[in-house]
Amino acid sequence: MSVTLAKSAGFCFGVNRAVELVEAAAKSGKSVVTLGPIIHNRHAVNHFEEMGVRVIDSPAQAQPGDTVVIRSHGVSKAIYRELESMGVEIIDATCPFVKRIHGIVSKATEDGQLPIIIGTPTHPEVEGIAGWCEKFEIFESPEKLENWAKNAQLPPDLIICMVCQTTSTESLWKSCVKIAKKQFTNLKIFDTICKATESRQSEAADLSKICQAMVVVGDTHSSNTGRLAMICREHCDRVVLVDNASELDPGFFSGVSDVGVTAGASTPAWIIKEVNKTMSEIINVEAVQEENFAELLEQSIKTLNTGDKVTGIVTNIGNTEVQVDLGTKHAGYIPYDEVSNDPAVKPEDILSVGDEIEVFVVRVNDQEGTVQLSKKKLDGLKVWDDMATWCEEKATVDATITEENKGGLVANVKGIRVFIPASQSGVAKGGDMAAMVGQAVQMKITEVNRARRRVIGSIRAVSSEGRKAAQEKVWNEIEVGAKYHGTVKSLTSYGAFVDIGGVDGMVHVSELSWNRIKTPAEVVSVGDEIDVYVISYDPEKRKISLGYKTAEMNPWNQFMTGYNVGDVVTAKVVKLMTFGAFAEIIPGVDGLIHISQIADRRIAKPEDVLAEGQEVQVKITDVDAENKRISLSIRALIEPAAEEAEEAAEETAETEAE
Repeated sequence: MSVTLAKSAGFCFGVNRAVELVEAAAKSGKSVVTLGPIIHNRHAVNHFEEMGVRVIDSPAQAQPGDTVVIRSHGVSKAIYRELESMGVEIIDATCPFVKRIHGIVSKATEDGQLPIIIGTPTHPEVEGIAGWCEKFEIFESPEKLENWAKNAQLPPDLIICMVCQTTSTESLWKSCVKIAKKQFTNLKIFDTICKATESRQSEAADLSKICQAMVVVGDTHSSNTGRLAMICREHCDRVVLVDNASELDPGFFSGVSDVGVTAGASTPAWIIKEVNKTMSEIINVEAVQEENFAELLEQSIKTLNTGDKVTGIVTNIGNTEVQVDLGTKHAGYIPYDEVSNDPAVKPEDILSVGDEIEVFVVRVNDQEGTVQLSKKKLDGLKVWDDMATWCEEKATVDATITEENKGGLVANVKGIRVFIPASQSGVAKGGDMAAMVGQAVQMKITEVNRARRRVIGSIRAVSSEGRKAAQEKVWNEIEVGAKYHGTVKSLTSYGAFVDIGGVDGMVHVSELSWNRIKTPAEVVSVGDEIDVYVISYDPEKRKISLGYKTAEMNPWNQFMTGYNVGDVVTAKVVKLMTFGAFAEIIPGVDGLIHISQIADRRIAKPEDVLAEGQEVQVKITDVDAENKRISLSIRALIEPAAEEAEEAAEETAETEAE
């Protein structure tokens, strides 16, 4: 037979804080009274009575010189003011989460909003919350909320501010929220359920689903404990609620192999331990569970100090802070500006409820029971460790350039400022370094001085390393005919140098174009991306000869595939000779118009009819593919036109004769 104890069983940090405040005040020799039972557990109350702590029901019962402890449920604004007017010492043990609700409804009242409280109207916590409002409504069920919403005649511009009792169930709250969203136009919703309560209830539900029996430990008058028992009964047929170990019945465990144990937030750890011991005796379970209780007790009383590194669970992501359960009496929170070094990052982008995170303790407030935490500071400490490691291992890291600085650039690496000298920026001398601002880059950390908080990096080291690797890859794979997509890096009078992936090859001017060109700039420009192929290479001298012009680019091949003998084309006269004129059909392909084919009459010289640059209609009369010669004729187009004109004239004459 096995016994499983819920990790969240027993005091929450709010109750634990209240208990510790009472004990500390009583041990100091003060006359201590609590306004109502400090917690809903008669054993704890009896314990304090033995220490001389009295319970009063109203401020009027306090006597001069008394120290009045306000319990974790909190009190109304009126009661608080009454206590202040009496001149008694006040110890406010109100749970920080409840205190937050007081602030929410008080602000809502000031702004003319109507607070709606979801919870039990007679519960001390709810009564205290209502006491910080002028007008309010309280609903303990979604049905009552819906009936009221349908019949209430509210001003159309009235804003509803909706909060919840910290110990309410998640299902009740969600049902009420769903109804409120349908019924109210102007609605502000604040999920104020204590995440410790939510976690305790969720864990009780999960345990009761897998255990044959459940034992709920706590005072029967505690609503928190009662809800736990109710939740367990939804999933398990055998559930018992006991006040202490003496109420355990051995017959309850007959035929049971798995037992789950949970306890309300007002149940002292010594009672839970006693129940566990008694159960162990009844069902003869190994004492290993005692160790679990010892760990639980140690966690509940462990202290926190500024500068500690602690681990916690994210329980809520609010509007201004992230709440963290540290497993202690303190309510941990991370202000939004302490979540990340990057101001553009939202907490919900990197954190989720249920995440386990390591944080840095910034400030401990034992009086209020809170501890301010920082994820940013701890991340910063870790980054310095990482910096040293990256520098030693010459690792490549990601960074963002944030500014141009005198002498170089400044980058952000996980919140650490890194200086990059101009010589290590990868920008050519005289180049525009300002254009790098805002860019994501990769770099090497070359120097780390933690004492002076100085870090130096190099982008050039990464690009140089990458270029070297790329060069080796090219030389290992290169072969004649291999094709590359490269970038023109520079131009000379005799050719163009092209980067084909870390290695520069040269395209001779004769390999740039099929046409005659004077300079490479007539074909390409620096920065152009072009496709090239390897003509030859010398691994020893590290030289590569590249080609750019291809057979497909050959003008003669283009002519042969696009033109035929008999085609009439427009050609441009490019040169006049004594025997005729050369005309360009397409760039790189000329044809000859013999002097006898320029006109339909005898001419002395071609320039009598044609001029260089003139465009004329010609007919392709012959193509010598072997010698790449083309014959053109203007006359061939003139004579058919003359014949047609003569025939038309003859037909006209015959018609007139008739």
